[in-house]
Amino acid sequence: MNQYIKSRRIGFLGAGNMAQTMIRGLLETDFVVPEKILASNRTPGKLQKLSEQYGIRTTPNNEELVEQSDIVVLSVKPQDLLAALEPIARSFSQDQIVISLAAGVRMPVLEKLLPECRLVRLMPNTPSLIGRGVIGYLMNDDEDSALESTVEDLFSSLGQVLRMADEDQLEALMVACSSGTGFVFELMMYWQDWLMEHDFDQETARRMTVETFVGASLLASQSEQIPLEELQNRVASRKGVTTAGLQSMRELEIERALRISFEKAALRNSEIARDLK
Repeated sequence: MNQYIKSRRIGFLGAGNMAQTMIRGLLETDFVVPEKILASNRTPGKLQKLSEQYGIRTTPNNEELVEQSDIVVLSVKPQDLLAALEPIARSFSQDQIVISLAAGVRMPVLEKLLPECRLVRLMPNTPSLIGRGVIGYLMNDDEDSALESTVEDLFSSLGQVLRMADEDQLEALMVACSSGTGFVFELMMYWQDWLMEHDFDQETARRMTVETFVGASLLASQSEQIPLEELQNRVASRKGVTTAGLQSMRELEIERALRISFEKAALRNSEIARDLK
């Protein structure tokens, strides 16, 4: 399959942060070369920077990008996607692979615009920047095993690539892992602030906070056979300091607050999907 990808040209329609992350990840593999990557964007300066940094080809013309690419990654904002696609929809060819990163733009909308293409919805998250992402995807043809292999080979350098059963599961992954990364940063800010209130300077408080989250995550990652609840129990002795804090978190219904945050994010995703039908 890597040989298949080596011979294919990959075009990024839109060159924002996630597109740049993916381009860098692809070039770190041994089966994608700069000459096989093309990017388009409304901002010429961004294209010039990409060309200089990675040696890829660029064009301000979306139609030209589509015509020259075997695999097209749609990486524009969801609210801009339909306007970007409608004028050039006829430029897409039969069996061309199109991968959409647009949250809220469901598969039926993509199928209506690009009825002959092999379609994928893909949801990465920002830890993909360091190869520790969670990347969920959904195909419009469940039986297309070649497409499944292509997606997993293309994006495995960015982190864990997981095939989703349906749109609802993909969007749950988006809330928990893409939006969820922002939720984790919010918690980290609370940690840092509390430490600074106890006379730690900002740099030290930040380092302590980050290492606490990294350490807990790595411990969980390296203890796959141990339930998270058991790992927590090993920290919290009966009537101890940790137990007192955990009891307070439960009395304050922290879980409920987080669940509401997840549901609010999911609701906003549904609103976007409704607007983009």
